[in-house]
Amino acid sequence: MGMLCAVSFQRYGRLYYLDPGELRPQVGDKVLVPTDDGPEVAECVWAAQWVTEETAGFPRLAGLAQEEDLRRDEELRRRKAEAKVAAKRLIREHGLPMKVVAIDHVLGDGQGGGERSTIYFTAPHRVDFRSLVRDLGATLHCRVELRQLSARDSARVQGGIGSCGRDLCCATFLNDFEPVTIRMAKDQDLPLNPLRISGACGRLMCCLKYEHPLYAKFAESAPAIGARVTTPDGEGRVVGHSVPRDAVTVRLDADGSRSSCSRADVCGPRRAHDQHPTP
Repeated sequence: MGMLCAVSFQRYGRLYYLDPGELRPQVGDKVLVPTDDGPEVAECVWAAQWVTEETAGFPRLAGLAQEEDLRRDEELRRRKAEAKVAAKRLIREHGLPMKVVAIDHVLGDGQGGGERSTIYFTAPHRVDFRSLVRDLGATLHCRVELRQLSARDSARVQGGIGSCGRDLCCATFLNDFEPVTIRMAKDQDLPLNPLRISGACGRLMCCLKYEHPLYAKFAESAPAIGARVTTPDGEGRVVGHSVPRDAVTVRLDADGSRSSCSRADVCGPRRAHDQHPTP
């Protein structure tokens, strides 16, 4: 048990959880977050509070942001904006099929020493951008790196709203992409229309993975469609499944009506000699 707070480097961006240590930041406070390139300014979006989880493995806040830190953060944002504008302009001039997705910039010592800019982009295929890198370096006066992102990583970096109306999972809480297959959509009886089961990245939606274990477990114990079963309302044949409700739909022999029964209340399938009674 310990204390945690959540911060974000940009509005509606991914949340990062940290141990506040002796600090007690409130919502809206600017704090310093340790990174590989040194402390960076982020905004507290979840005030420090006690949690039941073990917090020993979480990184600790480096402190509250001071005026000098805020000025440096403003300069960093300005340099990112300049790099993005320059990259888009030079890409057009070179006629390359590239789309700038994000910029990561590290400030140097004030004279250009150690300063570098990493430009993330997407492209339909591999691109020869050697001349582009040279022109970018001369324009931005710093070391420049270009990194091509996959469709999923591009959606994670840019963020957006999914078909469910919520922020993209990959841009908020997913740490790793797990394999998603068309079989998962079939098991959940979803329409195999790419427009219905694809996410913002154009690949199969990650959320197909969430409920698939529930459907697999249901299929192991529920009577198959077409099986003869006995229900509290009488005997009949299974004509449908409702996995979220943990129920099966049975067409009753008595009057042909349909009855929705809990999977636990269905006794079946019937024995073989009951399914084909002798005349």
